[in-house]
Amino acid sequence: MPDGERYTVGVDFGTLSGRAVVVRVRDGEELASAVHEYRHGVIEERLPGSDAPLPPDWALQHPEDWRDVLREAVPAAVAASGVDPRAVIGVATDFTACTVLPTLADGTPLSRTPLGGRPHAWPKLWKHHAAQPQADRINALAHERGEKWIGRYGGKISAEWQFAKALQVLEEDPEVYAACVRWIEAADWIVWQLTGRESRNACTAGYKGIHQDGAYPSEEYLGALNPQFADFARTRLEFPLSPLGSRVGSLTEEAAAWTGLRPGIAVAAGNVDAHVTAAAAQAVENGRLLAIMGTSSCHVVNSSVLAEIPGVCGVVNGGIVEGAYGYEAGQSAVGDIFAWVLRQGVPREYQEEADARGEDLHALLTRKAADQPVGAHGLVALDWLNGNRSVLVDHHLSGVVVGLTLATRPEDVYRAMLEATAFGTRVIVETLEDGGVPVHEFVVAGGLAKNELLMQIYADVLRRPVSLAASAQGPALGSAIHAAVAAGAHPDVRTATAAMGRLRRDVFVPDAGRADAYDALFAEYRLLHDRFADGDQLHRLRKLRDTALAGG
Repeated sequence: MPDGERYTVGVDFGTLSGRAVVVRVRDGEELASAVHEYRHGVIEERLPGSDAPLPPDWALQHPEDWRDVLREAVPAAVAASGVDPRAVIGVATDFTACTVLPTLADGTPLSRTPLGGRPHAWPKLWKHHAAQPQADRINALAHERGEKWIGRYGGKISAEWQFAKALQVLEEDPEVYAACVRWIEAADWIVWQLTGRESRNACTAGYKGIHQDGAYPSEEYLGALNPQFADFARTRLEFPLSPLGSRVGSLTEEAAAWTGLRPGIAVAAGNVDAHVTAAAAQAVENGRLLAIMGTSSCHVVNSSVLAEIPGVCGVVNGGIVEGAYGYEAGQSAVGDIFAWVLRQGVPREYQEEADARGEDLHALLTRKAADQPVGAHGLVALDWLNGNRSVLVDHHLSGVVVGLTLATRPEDVYRAMLEATAFGTRVIVETLEDGGVPVHEFVVAGGLAKNELLMQIYADVLRRPVSLAASAQGPALGSAIHAAVAAGAHPDVRTATAAMGRLRRDVFVPDAGRADAYDALFAEYRLLHDRFADGDQLHRLRKLRDTALAGG
Protein backbone atom coordinates (compact mmCIF):
# COMPACT_ATOMS: atom_id res chain seq x y z
CA MET A 1 0.00 0.00 0.00
CA PRO A 2 1.31 3.47 -0.89
CA ASP A 3 2.71 5.52 1.96
CA GLY A 4 0.28 8.04 3.36
CA GLU A 5 -2.92 6.13 2.54
CA ARG A 6 -5.66 6.66 5.11
CA TYR A 7 -8.61 4.43 5.97
CA THR A 8 -11.87 4.49 7.86
CA VAL A 9 -14.05 1.77 9.35
CA GLY A 10 -17.81 1.65 8.85
CA VAL A 11 -19.93 -0.55 11.10
CA ASP A 12 -23.49 -1.49 10.15
CA PHE A 13 -25.81 -2.93 12.80
CA GLY A 14 -28.64 -4.87 11.16
CA THR A 15 -31.54 -6.97 12.38
CA LEU A 16 -29.67 -10.26 12.75
CA SER A 17 -26.00 -9.32 12.51
CA GLY A 18 -23.46 -6.53 12.43
CA ARG A 19 -20.73 -6.03 9.83
CA ALA A 20 -17.62 -3.92 9.59
CA VAL A 21 -15.78 -2.76 6.47
CA VAL A 22 -12.37 -1.14 6.07
CA VAL A 23 -12.38 1.51 3.34
CA ARG A 24 -9.67 3.58 1.67
CA VAL A 25 -10.45 7.26 2.04
CA ARG A 26 -8.99 8.28 -1.31
CA ASP A 27 -11.35 6.32 -3.55
CA GLY A 28 -13.72 4.20 -1.44
CA GLU A 29 -11.96 0.92 -2.16
CA GLU A 30 -13.17 -1.72 0.30
CA LEU A 31 -10.19 -3.63 1.63
CA ALA A 32 -12.02 -6.19 3.75
CA SER A 33 -15.17 -6.81 5.74
CA ALA A 34 -16.30 -9.10 8.54
CA VAL A 35 -19.70 -10.13 9.90
CA HIS A 36 -20.76 -11.07 13.42
CA GLU A 37 -24.08 -12.85 13.88
CA TYR A 38 -26.03 -11.77 16.95
CA ARG A 39 -26.00 -14.58 19.48
CA HIS A 40 -29.54 -13.77 20.65
CA GLY A 41 -30.93 -12.71 17.27
CA VAL A 42 -34.42 -11.23 17.50
CA ILE A 43 -36.04 -11.91 20.87
CA GLU A 44 -39.67 -12.59 19.99
CA GLU A 45 -40.80 -15.53 22.12
CA ARG A 46 -39.26 -15.08 25.60
CA LEU A 47 -36.48 -13.19 27.35
CA PRO A 48 -33.11 -14.96 27.64
CA GLY A 49 -33.25 -17.28 30.63
CA SER A 50 -37.03 -16.95 31.00
CA ASP A 51 -39.87 -19.35 30.29
CA ALA A 52 -42.54 -16.65 30.26
CA PRO A 53 -43.84 -16.01 26.73
CA LEU A 54 -43.73 -12.51 25.30
CA PRO A 55 -47.03 -11.06 24.03
CA PRO A 56 -47.83 -10.94 20.29
CA ASP A 57 -46.01 -8.41 18.08
CA TRP A 58 -43.03 -8.01 20.41
CA ALA A 59 -39.46 -7.87 19.05
CA LEU A 60 -36.52 -7.17 21.36
CA GLN A 61 -32.74 -7.34 21.17
CA HIS A 62 -29.78 -7.88 23.47
CA PRO A 63 -27.41 -4.89 23.74
CA GLU A 64 -24.43 -7.13 24.38
CA ASP A 65 -24.86 -8.53 20.86
CA TRP A 66 -24.17 -5.03 19.54
CA ARG A 67 -21.03 -4.59 21.63
CA ASP A 68 -19.85 -7.98 20.41
CA VAL A 69 -19.85 -6.60 16.86
CA LEU A 70 -17.26 -4.04 18.00
CA ARG A 71 -15.22 -6.76 19.69
CA GLU A 72 -15.44 -9.32 16.88
CA ALA A 73 -16.25 -7.85 13.47
CA VAL A 74 -14.12 -4.70 13.61
CA PRO A 75 -10.79 -6.33 14.55
CA ALA A 76 -11.51 -9.19 12.13
CA ALA A 77 -12.09 -6.77 9.25
CA VAL A 78 -8.95 -4.77 10.06
CA ALA A 79 -6.87 -7.93 10.29
CA ALA A 80 -8.23 -9.25 6.99
CA SER A 81 -7.53 -5.94 5.26
CA GLY A 82 -3.82 -5.97 6.08
CA VAL A 83 -4.10 -2.30 6.96
CA ASP A 84 -1.93 -0.97 9.78
CA PRO A 85 -4.46 0.10 12.45
CA ARG A 86 -2.44 3.29 12.83
CA ALA A 87 -3.61 4.28 9.33
CA VAL A 88 -7.29 4.18 10.36
CA ILE A 89 -8.38 7.76 11.05
CA GLY A 90 -12.05 7.39 11.90
CA VAL A 91 -15.00 5.12 12.59
CA ALA A 92 -18.73 5.57 12.05
CA THR A 93 -21.77 3.42 12.71
CA ASP A 94 -25.31 3.02 11.48
CA PHE A 95 -28.25 1.16 12.96
CA THR A 96 -31.73 -0.11 12.27
CA ALA A 97 -34.28 2.53 13.19
CA CYS A 98 -36.25 2.86 15.26
CA THR A 99 -34.46 0.48 17.65
CA VAL A 100 -34.64 2.15 21.07
CA LEU A 101 -33.75 1.36 24.65
CA PRO A 102 -34.18 2.77 28.16
CA THR A 103 -30.97 3.43 30.07
CA LEU A 104 -29.59 4.89 33.27
CA ALA A 105 -27.85 8.27 33.22
CA ASP A 106 -24.52 6.67 32.29
CA GLY A 107 -25.99 4.71 29.38
CA THR A 108 -26.33 1.38 31.19
CA PRO A 109 -29.28 -0.47 29.58
CA LEU A 110 -32.07 -1.20 32.02
CA SER A 111 -31.94 -4.78 30.78
CA ARG A 112 -28.57 -5.03 32.57
CA THR A 113 -30.01 -3.83 35.90
CA PRO A 114 -32.21 -5.65 38.45
CA LEU A 115 -35.15 -4.70 36.21
CA GLY A 116 -33.79 -7.01 33.50
CA GLY A 117 -36.42 -9.64 34.14
CA ARG A 118 -39.10 -7.30 32.83
CA PRO A 119 -39.61 -7.17 29.06
CA HIS A 120 -40.01 -3.39 28.88
CA ALA A 121 -36.47 -2.96 30.23
CA TRP A 122 -35.08 -4.42 27.01
CA PRO A 123 -34.29 -2.67 23.72
CA LYS A 124 -37.25 -2.65 21.37
CA LEU A 125 -36.25 -3.58 17.84
CA TRP A 126 -37.59 -1.58 14.91
CA LYS A 127 -40.17 -4.25 14.14
CA HIS A 128 -41.66 -4.29 17.64
CA HIS A 129 -45.27 -3.48 16.69
CA ALA A 130 -47.03 -3.90 20.02
CA ALA A 131 -47.33 -0.13 20.51
CA GLN A 132 -49.97 0.32 17.80
CA PRO A 133 -52.70 1.39 20.29
CA GLN A 134 -50.38 4.13 21.59
CA ALA A 135 -49.55 5.19 18.03
CA ASP A 136 -53.25 5.43 17.24
CA ARG A 137 -53.80 7.77 20.20
CA ILE A 138 -50.74 9.86 19.32
CA ASN A 139 -52.12 10.38 15.83
CA ALA A 140 -55.71 11.04 16.84
CA LEU A 141 -54.70 13.65 19.43
CA ALA A 142 -52.27 15.35 17.04
CA HIS A 143 -55.01 15.79 14.44
CA GLU A 144 -57.54 16.85 17.08
CA ARG A 145 -55.17 19.56 18.32
CA GLY A 146 -53.93 20.53 14.86
CA GLU A 147 -50.29 19.84 15.71
CA LYS A 148 -48.15 21.26 12.90
CA TRP A 149 -45.62 18.43 12.94
CA ILE A 150 -48.06 15.63 12.11
CA GLY A 151 -48.15 16.68 8.44
CA ARG A 152 -44.39 16.20 8.17
CA TYR A 153 -44.95 12.49 8.87
CA GLY A 154 -47.64 11.85 6.32
CA GLY A 155 -50.38 12.34 8.89
CA LYS A 156 -49.45 9.31 10.99
CA ILE A 157 -46.75 8.49 13.51
CA SER A 158 -45.70 4.84 13.32
CA ALA A 159 -45.95 2.27 16.08
CA GLU A 160 -42.28 1.58 15.35
CA TRP A 161 -41.13 5.00 16.51
CA GLN A 162 -39.81 6.46 19.73
CA PHE A 163 -42.91 8.09 21.21
CA ALA A 164 -45.30 5.18 20.73
CA LYS A 165 -42.85 2.70 22.20
CA ALA A 166 -42.03 4.95 25.15
CA LEU A 167 -45.70 5.57 25.89
CA GLN A 168 -46.25 1.81 25.85
CA VAL A 169 -43.53 1.40 28.49
CA LEU A 170 -45.10 4.08 30.69
CA GLU A 171 -48.57 2.59 30.49
CA GLU A 172 -47.65 -1.08 30.76
CA ASP A 173 -44.72 -0.94 33.21
CA PRO A 174 -44.54 2.42 35.04
CA GLU A 175 -41.68 1.18 37.26
CA VAL A 176 -39.44 0.61 34.24
CA TYR A 177 -40.45 3.98 32.82
CA ALA A 178 -39.63 5.71 36.11
CA ALA A 179 -36.18 4.09 36.14
CA CYS A 180 -35.51 5.21 32.54
CA VAL A 181 -33.27 8.28 32.71
CA ARG A 182 -32.44 8.35 28.99
CA TRP A 183 -34.54 6.97 26.12
CA ILE A 184 -32.15 6.57 23.25
CA GLU A 185 -31.86 5.21 19.76
CA ALA A 186 -29.44 2.31 19.48
CA ALA A 187 -27.73 4.38 16.75
CA ASP A 188 -26.74 6.89 19.44
CA TRP A 189 -26.22 4.35 22.20
CA ILE A 190 -23.52 2.49 20.26
CA VAL A 191 -21.70 5.79 19.63
CA TRP A 192 -21.90 6.38 23.40
CA GLN A 193 -20.06 3.07 23.84
CA LEU A 194 -17.33 4.20 21.44
CA THR A 195 -16.82 7.72 22.78
CA GLY A 196 -17.82 7.45 26.43
CA ARG A 197 -20.20 10.39 26.01
CA GLU A 198 -23.81 10.80 24.98
CA SER A 199 -24.67 12.29 21.61
CA ARG A 200 -27.81 12.48 19.49
CA ASN A 201 -27.91 12.55 15.69
CA ALA A 202 -30.19 14.72 13.59
CA CYS A 203 -31.38 11.82 11.42
CA THR A 204 -33.02 9.62 14.03
CA ALA A 205 -34.30 12.61 15.99
CA GLY A 206 -35.99 13.97 12.89
CA TYR A 207 -37.42 10.80 11.40
CA LYS A 208 -38.14 8.73 14.51
CA GLY A 209 -38.26 11.29 17.33
CA ILE A 210 -40.72 13.87 15.91
CA HIS A 211 -38.09 16.62 16.09
CA GLN A 212 -39.18 19.38 13.70
CA ASP A 213 -38.29 23.06 13.46
CA GLY A 214 -35.91 22.75 16.39
CA ALA A 215 -38.26 21.16 18.90
CA TYR A 216 -39.98 17.99 20.05
CA PRO A 217 -43.77 17.90 20.63
CA SER A 218 -44.84 20.22 23.43
CA GLU A 219 -45.30 19.20 27.05
CA GLU A 220 -48.94 20.28 26.79
CA TYR A 221 -49.54 17.81 23.96
CA LEU A 222 -47.62 14.98 25.64
CA GLY A 223 -49.42 15.59 28.94
CA ALA A 224 -52.74 15.30 27.13
CA LEU A 225 -51.70 11.80 26.04
CA ASN A 226 -50.84 10.89 29.63
CA PRO A 227 -50.06 13.34 32.45
CA GLN A 228 -46.95 11.35 33.41
CA PHE A 229 -45.72 11.60 29.79
CA ALA A 230 -45.61 15.41 29.72
CA ASP A 231 -41.90 15.76 30.44
CA PHE A 232 -40.79 12.76 28.34
CA ALA A 233 -38.98 14.72 25.63
CA ARG A 234 -37.42 17.24 28.03
CA THR A 235 -36.13 14.68 30.53
CA ARG A 236 -35.32 11.63 28.43
CA LEU A 237 -34.65 12.84 24.88
CA GLU A 238 -33.45 16.43 24.94
CA PHE A 239 -29.81 16.81 23.87
CA PRO A 240 -27.99 18.95 21.26
CA LEU A 241 -28.36 17.31 17.84
CA SER A 242 -25.25 16.57 15.77
CA PRO A 243 -25.27 16.95 11.96
CA LEU A 244 -24.62 13.85 9.89
CA GLY A 245 -20.94 13.39 9.17
CA SER A 246 -19.88 15.50 12.14
CA ARG A 247 -17.34 14.39 14.72
CA VAL A 248 -19.05 13.76 18.05
CA GLY A 249 -16.10 12.44 19.99
CA SER A 250 -12.97 10.34 20.03
CA LEU A 251 -12.47 6.61 20.45
CA THR A 252 -11.92 5.79 24.13
CA GLU A 253 -9.17 3.54 25.45
CA GLU A 254 -11.76 0.88 26.29
CA ALA A 255 -13.35 0.96 22.84
CA ALA A 256 -9.90 0.95 21.25
CA ALA A 257 -9.16 -2.26 23.14
CA TRP A 258 -12.39 -3.81 21.80
CA THR A 259 -11.82 -2.81 18.20
CA GLY A 260 -8.04 -2.90 17.87
CA LEU A 261 -8.07 0.70 16.62
CA ARG A 262 -6.09 3.66 17.93
CA PRO A 263 -7.62 5.59 20.83
CA GLY A 264 -8.41 9.17 19.98
CA ILE A 265 -9.49 8.72 16.34
CA ALA A 266 -12.65 10.44 15.12
CA VAL A 267 -16.06 8.96 15.83
CA ALA A 268 -18.90 10.26 13.64
CA ALA A 269 -22.47 10.99 14.64
CA GLY A 270 -24.74 7.95 14.53
CA ASN A 271 -26.96 7.36 11.55
CA VAL A 272 -29.73 5.15 10.18
CA ASP A 273 -28.78 2.22 7.96
CA ALA A 274 -30.99 3.34 5.08
CA HIS A 275 -30.07 7.00 5.11
CA VAL A 276 -26.34 6.42 5.36
CA THR A 277 -26.48 4.08 2.36
CA ALA A 278 -27.42 6.99 0.11
CA ALA A 279 -23.78 8.09 0.25
CA ALA A 280 -22.50 4.61 -0.64
CA ALA A 281 -24.86 4.39 -3.64
CA GLN A 282 -24.25 7.95 -4.84
CA ALA A 283 -27.96 8.56 -4.29
CA VAL A 284 -27.71 11.92 -2.56
CA GLU A 285 -28.85 13.92 -5.60
CA ASN A 286 -32.48 15.06 -5.76
CA GLY A 287 -34.91 12.62 -7.40
CA ARG A 288 -32.72 9.52 -7.11
CA LEU A 289 -34.81 7.24 -4.88
CA LEU A 290 -32.83 4.64 -2.96
CA ALA A 291 -34.47 1.44 -1.72
CA ILE A 292 -32.51 -0.52 0.85
CA MET A 293 -34.01 -3.96 0.44
CA GLY A 294 -33.52 -6.70 3.01
CA THR A 295 -35.84 -8.15 5.64
CA SER A 296 -37.80 -4.92 5.15
CA SER A 297 -37.36 -2.02 2.74
CA CYS A 298 -36.66 1.62 3.41
CA HIS A 299 -37.01 4.21 0.67
CA VAL A 300 -35.19 7.54 0.86
CA VAL A 301 -35.06 10.38 -1.65
CA ASN A 302 -33.87 13.97 -1.56
CA SER A 303 -35.78 16.94 -2.92
CA SER A 304 -35.50 20.70 -3.05
CA VAL A 305 -39.20 20.88 -2.12
CA LEU A 306 -40.73 20.74 1.35
CA ALA A 307 -44.11 19.02 1.02
CA GLU A 308 -46.53 17.24 3.33
CA ILE A 309 -47.20 13.89 1.67
CA PRO A 310 -49.77 11.46 3.10
CA GLY A 311 -48.30 8.26 4.47
CA VAL A 312 -44.59 9.00 4.16
CA CYS A 313 -42.50 8.20 7.22
CA GLY A 314 -41.16 11.73 7.40
CA VAL A 315 -39.44 14.66 5.77
CA VAL A 316 -36.43 16.18 7.51
CA ASN A 317 -34.31 19.13 6.45
CA GLY A 318 -30.80 17.70 6.13
CA GLY A 319 -32.03 14.26 7.19
CA ILE A 320 -29.96 12.54 4.49
CA VAL A 321 -27.53 15.20 3.32
CA GLU A 322 -27.13 18.87 4.05
CA GLY A 323 -28.97 21.23 1.74
CA ALA A 324 -31.92 19.01 0.82
CA TYR A 325 -35.18 17.80 2.28
CA GLY A 326 -34.89 14.06 2.84
CA TYR A 327 -38.04 11.97 2.49
CA GLU A 328 -38.41 8.49 3.95
CA ALA A 329 -40.97 5.78 3.26
CA GLY A 330 -40.81 2.01 3.57
CA GLN A 331 -42.30 -1.46 3.72
CA SER A 332 -42.33 -3.38 6.98
CA ALA A 333 -41.57 -6.72 5.35
CA VAL A 334 -39.99 -7.70 2.05
CA GLY A 335 -37.32 -10.37 2.45
CA ASP A 336 -39.18 -11.58 5.53
CA ILE A 337 -42.20 -12.30 3.29
CA PHE A 338 -40.14 -14.41 0.88
CA ALA A 339 -38.63 -16.28 3.83
CA TRP A 340 -42.14 -16.91 5.17
CA VAL A 341 -43.10 -18.63 1.90
CA LEU A 342 -40.10 -20.93 2.27
CA ARG A 343 -40.95 -21.77 5.88
CA GLN A 344 -44.65 -22.39 5.32
CA GLY A 345 -45.36 -23.33 1.73
CA VAL A 346 -42.65 -25.55 0.25
CA PRO A 347 -43.21 -29.32 0.10
CA ARG A 348 -40.51 -31.87 0.77
CA GLU A 349 -39.89 -32.66 -2.91
CA TYR A 350 -38.92 -29.04 -3.54
CA GLN A 351 -36.30 -29.22 -0.80
CA GLU A 352 -35.05 -32.51 -2.23
CA GLU A 353 -34.78 -30.96 -5.71
CA ALA A 354 -32.90 -27.97 -4.33
CA ASP A 355 -30.50 -30.24 -2.46
CA ALA A 356 -29.89 -32.34 -5.58
CA ARG A 357 -29.12 -29.21 -7.62
CA GLY A 358 -26.99 -27.63 -4.93
CA GLU A 359 -29.17 -24.52 -4.66
CA ASP A 360 -31.16 -22.96 -1.86
CA LEU A 361 -34.93 -22.73 -1.88
CA HIS A 362 -34.95 -19.06 -2.87
CA ALA A 363 -32.95 -19.92 -5.98
CA LEU A 364 -35.17 -22.90 -6.78
CA LEU A 365 -38.44 -20.96 -6.51
CA THR A 366 -36.99 -18.02 -8.42
CA ARG A 367 -35.92 -20.33 -11.23
CA LYS A 368 -39.33 -22.02 -11.37
CA ALA A 369 -41.15 -18.66 -11.37
CA ALA A 370 -38.86 -16.81 -13.77
CA ASP A 371 -40.38 -18.03 -17.06
CA GLN A 372 -44.01 -17.39 -16.13
CA PRO A 373 -45.83 -14.80 -18.24
CA VAL A 374 -47.00 -11.88 -16.14
CA GLY A 375 -50.30 -12.83 -14.49
CA ALA A 376 -50.08 -16.53 -15.35
CA HIS A 377 -50.36 -17.58 -11.69
CA GLY A 378 -53.73 -15.84 -11.36
CA LEU A 379 -52.83 -14.33 -8.01
CA VAL A 380 -52.55 -10.93 -6.41
CA ALA A 381 -51.27 -10.40 -2.87
CA LEU A 382 -50.94 -7.58 -0.35
CA ASP A 383 -47.46 -7.14 1.12
CA TRP A 384 -48.73 -6.52 4.64
CA LEU A 385 -47.57 -9.65 6.45
CA ASN A 386 -45.79 -7.40 8.97
CA GLY A 387 -48.19 -4.49 8.68
CA ASN A 388 -47.97 -1.47 6.39
CA ARG A 389 -45.32 1.19 6.99
CA SER A 390 -46.15 3.36 3.97
CA VAL A 391 -48.52 4.74 2.96
CA LEU A 392 -51.19 3.44 5.35
CA VAL A 393 -48.95 3.42 8.46
CA ASP A 394 -50.85 0.64 10.19
CA HIS A 395 -48.90 -2.24 11.69
CA HIS A 396 -52.06 -4.15 12.59
CA LEU A 397 -52.84 -4.77 8.94
CA SER A 398 -52.04 -8.26 7.68
CA GLY A 399 -51.40 -10.11 4.44
CA VAL A 400 -53.99 -11.10 1.86
CA VAL A 401 -53.69 -13.47 -1.12
CA VAL A 402 -56.48 -13.66 -3.71
CA GLY A 403 -56.87 -16.20 -6.52
CA LEU A 404 -55.67 -19.41 -4.88
CA THR A 405 -56.83 -22.66 -6.51
CA LEU A 406 -55.98 -26.31 -6.14
CA ALA A 407 -53.59 -25.84 -9.06
CA THR A 408 -51.60 -23.08 -7.32
CA ARG A 409 -47.96 -24.07 -6.84
CA PRO A 410 -45.37 -22.77 -4.35
CA GLU A 411 -43.54 -20.86 -7.10
CA ASP A 412 -46.81 -19.12 -7.97
CA VAL A 413 -47.21 -17.84 -4.42
CA TYR A 414 -43.53 -16.91 -4.31
CA ARG A 415 -43.75 -14.85 -7.49
CA ALA A 416 -46.98 -13.22 -6.34
CA MET A 417 -45.18 -12.13 -3.18
CA LEU A 418 -42.24 -10.75 -5.17
CA GLU A 419 -44.73 -8.77 -7.23
CA ALA A 420 -46.66 -7.62 -4.15
CA THR A 421 -43.58 -5.92 -2.76
CA ALA A 422 -43.00 -4.20 -6.12
CA PHE A 423 -46.61 -3.04 -6.16
CA GLY A 424 -46.23 -1.68 -2.63
CA THR A 425 -43.17 0.26 -3.78
CA ARG A 426 -45.11 1.63 -6.75
CA VAL A 427 -47.76 2.98 -4.37
CA ILE A 428 -44.99 4.79 -2.50
CA VAL A 429 -43.42 6.21 -5.68
CA GLU A 430 -46.77 7.42 -7.01
CA THR A 431 -47.63 8.98 -3.66
CA LEU A 432 -44.34 10.89 -3.61
CA GLU A 433 -44.82 12.16 -7.14
CA ASP A 434 -48.46 13.08 -6.54
CA GLY A 435 -47.21 15.14 -3.60
CA GLY A 436 -44.71 17.07 -5.71
CA VAL A 437 -41.52 15.07 -5.07
CA PRO A 438 -40.15 13.77 -8.40
CA VAL A 439 -38.57 10.31 -8.67
CA HIS A 440 -36.29 10.05 -11.70
CA GLU A 441 -34.38 6.87 -10.94
CA PHE A 442 -34.76 3.82 -8.70
CA VAL A 443 -31.59 2.64 -6.95
CA VAL A 444 -31.41 -0.59 -4.95
CA ALA A 445 -28.99 -1.56 -2.19
CA GLY A 446 -29.10 -4.52 0.15
CA GLY A 447 -29.10 -8.29 -0.08
CA LEU A 448 -32.18 -8.61 -2.30
CA ALA A 449 -30.44 -6.79 -5.16
CA LYS A 450 -28.83 -10.10 -6.11
CA ASN A 451 -32.21 -11.59 -7.10
CA GLU A 452 -32.32 -10.75 -10.81
CA LEU A 453 -35.96 -11.78 -11.23
CA LEU A 454 -37.00 -9.50 -8.40
CA MET A 455 -35.04 -6.56 -9.80
CA GLN A 456 -36.55 -7.06 -13.27
CA ILE A 457 -40.03 -7.18 -11.76
CA TYR A 458 -39.36 -3.86 -10.04
CA ALA A 459 -38.14 -2.29 -13.29
CA ASP A 460 -41.24 -3.50 -15.14
CA VAL A 461 -43.72 -2.59 -12.39
CA LEU A 462 -42.21 0.88 -11.84
CA ARG A 463 -41.51 1.53 -15.53
CA ARG A 464 -38.13 2.88 -14.48
CA PRO A 465 -34.55 1.70 -14.82
CA VAL A 466 -33.19 -0.01 -11.72
CA SER A 467 -29.64 0.91 -10.77
CA LEU A 468 -27.66 -1.03 -8.18
CA ALA A 469 -25.33 0.08 -5.44
CA ALA A 470 -21.98 -1.45 -6.36
CA SER A 471 -21.09 -2.36 -2.80
CA ALA A 472 -22.52 -5.43 -1.13
CA GLN A 473 -21.99 -3.62 2.16
CA GLY A 474 -23.87 -0.40 1.37
CA PRO A 475 -24.66 0.80 4.90
CA ALA A 476 -21.18 -0.03 6.21
CA LEU A 477 -19.57 1.74 3.24
CA GLY A 478 -21.87 4.71 3.80
CA SER A 479 -20.78 4.84 7.42
CA ALA A 480 -17.14 4.72 6.35
CA ILE A 481 -17.82 7.69 4.06
CA HIS A 482 -19.28 9.65 6.98
CA ALA A 483 -16.28 8.64 9.09
CA ALA A 484 -13.99 10.16 6.46
CA VAL A 485 -15.88 13.46 6.74
CA ALA A 486 -15.78 13.35 10.55
CA ALA A 487 -12.02 12.77 10.40
CA GLY A 488 -11.52 15.72 8.06
CA ALA A 489 -10.39 13.70 5.04
CA HIS A 490 -13.24 15.16 2.92
CA PRO A 491 -14.92 18.52 3.52
CA ASP A 492 -18.53 17.31 3.38
CA VAL A 493 -20.70 14.27 2.67
CA ARG A 494 -21.43 15.23 -0.95
CA THR A 495 -17.73 15.50 -1.76
CA ALA A 496 -16.96 12.26 0.04
CA THR A 497 -19.81 10.52 -1.77
CA ALA A 498 -18.43 11.54 -5.16
CA ALA A 499 -15.00 10.17 -4.25
CA MET A 500 -15.96 7.04 -2.29
CA GLY A 501 -19.47 5.98 -3.36
CA ARG A 502 -20.18 3.59 -6.24
CA LEU A 503 -23.22 2.98 -8.46
CA ARG A 504 -24.01 0.66 -11.40
CA ARG A 505 -26.45 2.61 -13.54
CA ASP A 506 -29.50 1.13 -15.33
CA VAL A 507 -28.65 -2.52 -14.72
CA PHE A 508 -32.29 -3.51 -15.29
CA VAL A 509 -34.54 -1.66 -17.74
CA PRO A 510 -38.31 -2.06 -18.13
CA ASP A 511 -39.78 -4.20 -20.89
CA ALA A 512 -42.76 -2.45 -22.47
CA GLY A 513 -44.85 -5.61 -22.90
CA ARG A 514 -44.35 -6.82 -19.35
CA ALA A 515 -44.89 -3.30 -18.01
CA ASP A 516 -48.26 -3.13 -19.77
CA ALA A 517 -49.25 -6.48 -18.27
CA TYR A 518 -48.16 -5.33 -14.84
CA ASP A 519 -50.26 -2.20 -15.16
CA ALA A 520 -53.32 -4.45 -15.37
CA LEU A 521 -52.18 -6.56 -12.42
CA PHE A 522 -51.32 -3.44 -10.40
CA ALA A 523 -54.86 -2.19 -10.95
CA GLU A 524 -56.07 -5.36 -9.22
CA TYR A 525 -53.57 -4.77 -6.42
CA ARG A 526 -54.94 -1.24 -5.92
CA LEU A 527 -58.49 -2.56 -5.72
CA LEU A 528 -57.42 -5.05 -3.07
CA HIS A 529 -55.26 -2.42 -1.32
CA ASP A 530 -58.12 0.03 -1.10
CA ARG A 531 -60.64 -2.64 -0.10
CA PHE A 532 -58.65 -3.54 3.03
CA ALA A 533 -56.96 -0.17 3.69
CA ASP A 534 -59.37 0.86 6.46
CA GLY A 535 -58.26 -2.20 8.41
CA ASP A 536 -61.76 -2.97 9.61
CA GLN A 537 -61.82 -6.68 8.81
CA LEU A 538 -58.10 -7.27 9.31
CA HIS A 539 -58.19 -5.56 12.70
CA ARG A 540 -61.13 -7.73 13.76
CA LEU A 541 -59.23 -10.85 12.81
CA ARG A 542 -56.18 -9.69 14.78
CA LYS A 543 -58.35 -8.95 17.80
CA LEU A 544 -59.87 -12.42 17.61
CA ARG A 545 -56.37 -13.89 17.42
CA ASP A 546 -55.07 -11.89 20.37
CA THR A 547 -58.11 -12.77 22.46
CA ALA A 548 -57.68 -16.46 21.70
CA LEU A 549 -53.96 -16.35 22.51
CA ALA A 550 -54.70 -14.61 25.79
CA GLY A 551 -57.02 -17.45 26.77
CA GLY A 552 -60.33 -15.88 25.87
